[in-house]
Amino acid sequence: MPIKNFLILLLTAMIWGTAFVGQALGMKYVPPFTFTAGRSLLGALVLVPVIYFLDRFKSPARRAEESTPEAKKLVWVGGILCGIALFAAESFQQFGLIQTPVGKAGFLTALYIIFVPLIALFRGKRSSGILWIAVLIAMAGLYFLSVKGDFSVGSGDILCIAGAVCYAIQILIIDRYAPKVDGVKLSCIMFLTGGVLGAFFTLIFEPGLTLSAIKAALPAILYVGILSNGVAYTLQVIGQKGANPTIASLTMSLESVFAVISGWLILGQTLNLREALGCLLMACAIVIAQLPTKNK
Repeated sequence: MPIKNFLILLLTAMIWGTAFVGQALGMKYVPPFTFTAGRSLLGALVLVPVIYFLDRFKSPARRAEESTPEAKKLVWVGGILCGIALFAAESFQQFGLIQTPVGKAGFLTALYIIFVPLIALFRGKRSSGILWIAVLIAMAGLYFLSVKGDFSVGSGDILCIAGAVCYAIQILIIDRYAPKVDGVKLSCIMFLTGGVLGAFFTLIFEPGLTLSAIKAALPAILYVGILSNGVAYTLQVIGQKGANPTIASLTMSLESVFAVISGWLILGQTLNLREALGCLLMACAIVIAQLPTKNK
């Protein structure tokens, strides 16, 4: 992966990791669908002036190319598909954070590093043997992190894992569409789709929302909406252009490390010895999966 792409995705991971704290704090005042709708609509709103500004510096040939019916259809289809996957991922994650600590949720979300190559396998793309070794180590880490002494898994853990699957789908959709369309426009449509879906589910499942609750959650919504959605997800689309989706997902999975650090520094959350061992094994899996291999 080019160093530029790596640094962009690393910054993405850092913003996402700290955003777990904002999500946890915001959930004290507003329910999950409301928070997801707010962050998504805010992310789309932030990108509107950015799109206008960037379009002014595009060449006439580039603007003409992006104005064709085929190009417009491609960016809308890709944005809507990404938006549906992202809305599902963020919603699962928000509900999971009700019962799961920030650091633990961050590591469980990082399981998309496993699901990306697994889903890609069904698309006919094989992964190296060392990556499958990383899969086994990550599964062991997941066991120690999530499975209690009575072999039960918490419902919050399951929701976070479901979110990881949806994030993997979103990464693969971006891998397909990002090289073909304007990344900022793709992100804006993605957030708009998620915001509309979030507002729809809010009206159905979360009535009785008060203005005072929204005001209390506003700082967290602003941070997550502007930085995590508006900035970080757009950086993801840009950073994934020309990058292997599995390698990109591994780089972005460092959000779990930043989530643990921010949860410890800001919220005072800790992990017990068993959960810490699970985090260590998953961190090892992330490193092993990034070891260079020879392509056949």
